[in-house]
Amino acid sequence: MSDFINTPLVGVPDSRTRMATPALVIDLPAFEANVTAMAAHCAKHGLNLRPHAKTHKSAEIARRQIAAGALGVCCAKLGEAEALGAAGIDGILLTSPVVLPFAIERLMALNGKLDDLMVAVDNPENAAALATAAEASGKPLQVLMDLDVGLHRTGIAPGDEAHALARQMEESPHLHFTGLQAYAGHLMHIEDFDDRREKSLAVMNMLADMRDRLEADGITCAILSGGGTGTFDIDVEANVLTELQGGSYVFMDKQYNDVDGPDGRSLGDAFQTSLHVQMSVVSNNTPKLATTDAGFKSFSTDAEPPVLSDGAPEDAKYFFFGDEQGGIMLSSANEKLALGTTLTAVTPHCDPTVNLYDAYHVVEGDKLIAIWPIEARGRSA
Repeated sequence: MSDFINTPLVGVPDSRTRMATPALVIDLPAFEANVTAMAAHCAKHGLNLRPHAKTHKSAEIARRQIAAGALGVCCAKLGEAEALGAAGIDGILLTSPVVLPFAIERLMALNGKLDDLMVAVDNPENAAALATAAEASGKPLQVLMDLDVGLHRTGIAPGDEAHALARQMEESPHLHFTGLQAYAGHLMHIEDFDDRREKSLAVMNMLADMRDRLEADGITCAILSGGGTGTFDIDVEANVLTELQGGSYVFMDKQYNDVDGPDGRSLGDAFQTSLHVQMSVVSNNTPKLATTDAGFKSFSTDAEPPVLSDGAPEDAKYFFFGDEQGGIMLSSANEKLALGTTLTAVTPHCDPTVNLYDAYHVVEGDKLIAIWPIEARGRSA
């Protein structure tokens, strides 16, 4: 923590508004409430939780999720798994294929260091390469078959070819076939609850059918992993998954806050927005306009602009004003934001926003109480 610019402010009263900005901020009470809520939800429904660390990329957050009852974490990339494994996190499911020869070498090295590492596989050629590498390493590799349930990003379509791939991995003495993964990322942000529920339950039926087909052929599927924040309260209806992979619930963002829950409620009623970007006003010479120090480099840009949450008039709007700056449009020339004014904004999309920062600034009220490094930031290879 000593390498971070705001470290001298940790524990100092009223330190939040004194921080160098832009800064990625976690509201600790809201964050802890989210961790507790998801753990309680899974426990209530007899479902294991393996939250996706691609959201937070942080060993400290992973430790807190595991302490609350999670089996371990998911990682999207091998580099993330290496970073978290080096920080003492185990029970890692690598949800994307590892294909390149050097990456497979790294995967085997990581498998040798961890007690519980699994990787998703969707191709027989890849399965054969992993088996060969595992044999050479002297330690079997745990694998799940990744099913394509409509996203078409990775995964193998349910059917004969998937059955053959599962049989190939089941029969390999160097692979330990543990079950199936099915992630319907294309459904997570469907705003209408009934539409999202119908399509999500159809995905669960696809997963159940593939499980039943394999188990009828003597191929045990001990793990059925999938689901996400957008379907956390739907997936349990089907009673198919053994573990839930949701990740964004710890933070929430504009995209998920716009998603409807049951009975007209939003996902924001189930989980609190705990992640914000804090910025400061650095120029205010133009009427109805202020300039902040948080621009394109401070937020993900794959969605709508950030939503201001504190520090500005309710009708003020943020807009991107360049690489380093953001603009605040005010509704009246009589309004003016003073230089140094602290503003906060809800992130448009939490995962890629996190990847822009080296650390979280953890606050409770007006006090900066800790700085948590983001160890897996940038580890996309």
